[in-house]
Amino acid sequence: MRRPSPLDRIRQLDPIIVGVSLGLLVLGLAVLMSATGPIAFQRTGDSLYLVKRQLQLGLLPGVFLFLVFALVDYRLWKRFAFWILAGCIGLLLAVYLPGLGARVGGSLSWLTIAGLRFQPSELVKLGFLIYLSAWLASRSQALLKDWRESLLPFAGALGLIVFLLVLQPDTGSMTVIAGTAIMLYLVAGAPITWFAGMVAIGLGLIWILVKTSPYRAARFMTFLRPELDPKGIGYHINQAILAVASGGWLGVGFGKSRQKFLYLPEVEADSIFAVMAEEMGFVVTTVILFAYAVLVWRCFVIARQSKDRFGSYLTAGVGIWIAIQAGLNIGSMIGLLPITGVTLPFISHGGTSLAVMLAAVGLVAGIPNKANNKN
Repeated sequence: MRRPSPLDRIRQLDPIIVGVSLGLLVLGLAVLMSATGPIAFQRTGDSLYLVKRQLQLGLLPGVFLFLVFALVDYRLWKRFAFWILAGCIGLLLAVYLPGLGARVGGSLSWLTIAGLRFQPSELVKLGFLIYLSAWLASRSQALLKDWRESLLPFAGALGLIVFLLVLQPDTGSMTVIAGTAIMLYLVAGAPITWFAGMVAIGLGLIWILVKTSPYRAARFMTFLRPELDPKGIGYHINQAILAVASGGWLGVGFGKSRQKFLYLPEVEADSIFAVMAEEMGFVVTTVILFAYAVLVWRCFVIARQSKDRFGSYLTAGVGIWIAIQAGLNIGSMIGLLPITGVTLPFISHGGTSLAVMLAAVGLVAGIPNKANNKN
């Protein structure tokens, strides 16, 4: 029998994962072009500067990574899971090396290597998920309920990653990684009491971070009562809510946002949903939310159909990751959650974020045609 060519294997990728991801990508570039024109022109004199950077540093490497992770047998990553975890820890430590680490917006969470700046926490989202999926697949259901064999090593690995992210500090990435890991641990079969305990510990950690950081405390108070300081710490959330409310049912029209004209902070990153809602309105943003829901649903369908536990945990983990990250971003823009600074998957500006997300969905898209053998 003739071995399938790379082109044949591309044709066999899951059409729903590929189609929805492509649709969100195209939408993301259009929204980014509209939302970032004024701020890009102010910073660089080129209204398309941020769109060009997204293409060069996010989309092009992302498409390459999508194909690599889709076409390479995903079970290969299981063999290197421990070294992937070691690499994740190394990247998070490397930000403290002189000449490599870069402080942006008060957080020491960037690396600059050979003139290329990237955010290691984005790589850790996928890397730690691969490690955790391999570790869970190596544990029987009986072992998953043994706190010495299951809870202690899980808490140790996750705790180290969380500790390094807290030091940077990068609360947004920490929340996404920890939330994804704990939810996947529950899905794999960990006792619900352990899950409840870890959630309680996580909430306690967040409370400590808020209490020990005046900036976080002020942001949290503004989340509870955004009217307290509308021109100071509450400015961002108030402008975001104003933008979303201004969109109404059908929006003010594509390209016609008022808030993007240097009123709304971070229009290229965590605030892009607010600009999108202002221009496109409730109806279109509901369709976009439905697209995210379909993507998450498809991940869980593939996870359930997979005959391989490693592949099943990987796909479920990617679905949980997308749901948590999109939920945090959108929830913060409509006042349901505090602003954490996480990007909106496929849409916000951010080369590392987009490239890693494309790698993750590429991995999921290729799993159905490879998971034929039970591990």
